[in-house]
Parts: sequence; structure tokens; C-alpha cells
Amino acid sequence: MYICQFNEGGWDTKPLRCWYSSFLSVRAASLQLAQPPYWWHLLTRTNQLMKRKRLYNLVNSEELKRRMLESDEDRTTLSFYRYHNLENPRQFRNQLFAGLDELGVCGRIYVAKEGINGQISIPTAHLNNLREYLETTFPWTEGIRFNIAIDDDGKSFYKLKIKVREKIVADGLDDATFDVTKRGQHLSAREVNELMDNPETVVIDMRNHYESEVGHFEGAICPDVETFREALPIVEEMLESKKDKPLIMYCTGGIRCEKASAYYLHKGFEKVYMIDGGIIEYARQCKEQGLPIRFRGKNFVFDERLGERISEEIISECHQCGKPCDAHKDCANDACHILFIQCDECAEKYDDCCSATCSDFLKLPEEKQSELRDQIEFNGKKFGKGRYKAARKGAGLSETSQVQEYLKSVIG
Repeated sequence: MYICQFNEGGWDTKPLRCWYSSFLSVRAASLQLAQPPYWWHLLTRTNQLMKRKRLYNLVNSEELKRRMLESDEDRTTLSFYRYHNLENPRQFRNQLFAGLDELGVCGRIYVAKEGINGQISIPTAHLNNLREYLETTFPWTEGIRFNIAIDDDGKSFYKLKIKVREKIVADGLDDATFDVTKRGQHLSAREVNELMDNPETVVIDMRNHYESEVGHFEGAICPDVETFREALPIVEEMLESKKDKPLIMYCTGGIRCEKASAYYLHKGFEKVYMIDGGIIEYARQCKEQGLPIRFRGKNFVFDERLGERISEEIISECHQCGKPCDAHKDCANDACHILFIQCDECAEKYDDCCSATCSDFLKLPEEKQSELRDQIEFNGKKFGKGRYKAARKGAGLSETSQVQEYLKSVIG
């Protein structure tokens, strides 16, 4: 017997309505229930949205961004994940979108047969409603950890995107070849600090090079990689002779280390540990408990903020002039859009662009930009994410702008 079930058309709430009406008629007087609970309203509204098929953003991205920046509503940024077998990820995705949209959630969420991985911004007033909605509608999310952002104004996302993917983290692993449930031991912040005091302990950063460039743990090994998929075999080779040593791995919120720890245990590493909740939870526990923070610099995040400060130390430099700086940004020229680090002085000098070429390109009329877009080799076409470092290579700053050179050749 059921009181509510989900089908392709949305939630079938007729049995639930009958049950709830009967409940009210018998118990309303004694319990003084004037209104149904919040989750009832949300469930009803979600069903209406499902039937109308409004399961994607219908408003222009720039307009959504403008609304978010002008809003004075208090919002909270958080991340969460949970491994769970989903039989129908697409159906789950549609149902989730309708429910989160009703709560005013913005963010990026990946759904796959293996579970869910999300980074979102939500009105602070709805934070408890979010947990109530998830745990009531999807019981397997009960107790899911919300990693609350540390350095945050809540304007980290301005629209909701939920995508169905093959995996919630692109790891390139064949899960059938090892036991993904046999994972490393989770460590609290206090346990991390204690184990790091052991000279035998190896600390490994499982993030990409542009993440660890602006912040990492003391003495951590930071692989020079652009993707998590690329990191796994490289780390295995780097640590081949240290399989009997304590190994602490970490990432932003913990999800990358869940699968990686199982993989390294399968590969013969004997003492595999991971920081519970990643850098975000580690920093929160340290501040809450008054523990020394062993993380240096900034924690890179994949939203509009591009980073949250953990310590006041700046360990990286501007990619254009070499001054101490840890402010990531995307080149203002959308035809380039390369991720790089830029100080305020260079931002003013190059109009928030990575080079003189991109700066000059943005000053052209839109028609001319469209004409030249495929004729010029911007840094975003030449370098990988975070790889462009003009201060070390001299590219794009001292040389003449490609835009000016091209225009001269056309004019003759």
C-alpha cells in the first residue's frame, strides 16, 4: 500500500490527498492543524510544474545574473553529494528540478546512476526547507552533509542547471574492476593535524593544478594536472614506493576522494585516509574548535566566486606581472575566456583581459569582432585552464597586439 507515488507525469497525489483529508477530519480539532505542512505545499507545486514541463530555465542568463546581483535577499552557498543507485536518473532530474526551482535554488547539479553531486545557492530562509524536501521526497538523502561555504555572499550562482551525466565525477575509472564501497578512512580536522605531524605521512592534493596553485596544505604533493581523471594514474606512479606509508588525500568537498581512496586501496596502498568533508569542512572545524589551520592560501571553487579565503597568506602570483595575487578570473574576451590570475593593476591596464590582443579585440565594433573571431589565435585556444602565465613566458604583453597587426595587414 502507498500514499503517494511518482510516475512519468509527476506525482500521483490522489491517495495522499485522501489520506490527508481523512487525517484532518479525525485529528484536526485535537492537533489544531489549520494548514498542511510545508512539504505538502511543495509537493503539490512540484507536481504542477512537472505537468507543465517547465523543467529548464526560460529567462536569459544575463537577466538572471542582473536580478541576482541587484537582490538584497540573504542566500547561502553550499555543496553536497551522495552515492546512491538511481534506476532512472532522467526522471529523478526532472523531479528534483521542479522541487528546487520552487525553493529558489540556483546552482549546478550533476545526476547519474551512481548518485548526485551539487553546488548550489539557496535563500537562507529556505535552508531547513531544503533538507526537509530532500529527505521527505528522497529518503536515501537522509543525513546528507551540507558543506556550507566559508567566504560567501550567496551570489555564487544565478541560475539552476541540473545535468544527467555518466558519472557525478569524471574519474575515468571502470567501477566494475574494484570494490568502490571499500573506501579510505575519514579524518576530522583534529585527526588530520595529528596525522600530518607524523613525518612518515604523505599528503596528496587530488585537485587540478589551477586549484592547488592558489592554496594547498603544508607539504602537500600537488600534481601538475588539468583533470581529476588525469591525476589518478599520475599519483599512483608518484607514490609507488610509498604504499606502506599513511596517505592523506583531500579535495574541495570530499567527493573526488571517495572514489579515489577506494581505487588506491585496490592498487595496494595500505593506509589510505581522506579529509572528511574536504577543505571546506576542515576549515570550518578548525575555526569552530580553535585548531591551527594547516591549509595555506585560498580554496578554489567552481562558481562565480572562484575562490574562498582560508588563510590570509597569498602563495600565488599574477600571471601577467608576477606580483603576489590569488584572484582567478576568466578573460573578459568571450572568444578567449581563459582562466588566469590577475592583479588589480593589470586588470585596469588590460581591461580584465589576459593580453593586449584580447583587450584590443573588445574595443572593436561587434561586426568586426565576429569577422576576426576565427582569424586570431587567442590564449584560450593555445593554453589549457590556468596554463597561460605571461609573466614567465612574455606572451601577449610585450608583443604587439595580434588585433593591431591583423588590421594593419588588411588595411595595407
